[in-house]
Amino acid sequence: MNHGIQLIPFLNLALAFIPAAVVVVIFLKWSLDFRESLHAITRMLAQLLLVGYFLAFIFESDNAFIVLGVLTLMLFASSWIALRTIKLERKHLFLKAFSAIFCGGSLTLFLISQGVLDLSPWYNPRYLIPLAGMIFSQAMNSVSLAAERMRAESDRGIAYKKARGIALRASLIPITNSLFAVGLVSLPGMMTGQILSGVSPFIAVRYQVMVMCMVYGASGIASALFLIWSKPRTAENPP
Repeated sequence: MNHGIQLIPFLNLALAFIPAAVVVVIFLKWSLDFRESLHAITRMLAQLLLVGYFLAFIFESDNAFIVLGVLTLMLFASSWIALRTIKLERKHLFLKAFSAIFCGGSLTLFLISQGVLDLSPWYNPRYLIPLAGMIFSQAMNSVSLAAERMRAESDRGIAYKKARGIALRASLIPITNSLFAVGLVSLPGMMTGQILSGVSPFIAVRYQVMVMCMVYGASGIASALFLIWSKPRTAENPP
């Protein structure tokens, strides 16, 4: 078995943009605002190029304060992006989104890094930062879906307690679908990456089980806390 990861030439990598370009063209042909998609793709490219150099620096520095600074930045960014779909209430709900993602994400990250993996040192950036990225991003997506659905149900005049339940279920649809599909429809990113790098599938499966549990837990806890803390003062039903 070849234990090295195949290097992707830049010319070959450019081919990966073809499907994304097709989607942008569809937006354009259907008279939809394609600029957001184009902006998202461009921003993704710039961010990943920068983060490659940044991570190399962090791994070399092996400094706990730098790692904590990166995690803090990730928390602030994920909390702000999570409220992108309800911009009118963004500033008002930011602290609640931040607190929800912090509690759900940090608790899960601590359990995984110090309990499951028992990292040494505890701030090992090669593990802690990628794990935090997966946890915070999934929590961010769930809070975003919860916020949008809660706003939609409230606008329809649905009582808080019922709307809260609907929003929580909706926020977990993507990750729940992933739980059902993993191994049958998809081989998730971490498992695929490990297999491509030559790791035994049996070891890769253990890591993937850990990942699926941690992102589901972080997502559910963050969404539930956000929905509880963003309860309207006029709501009659207690959480």
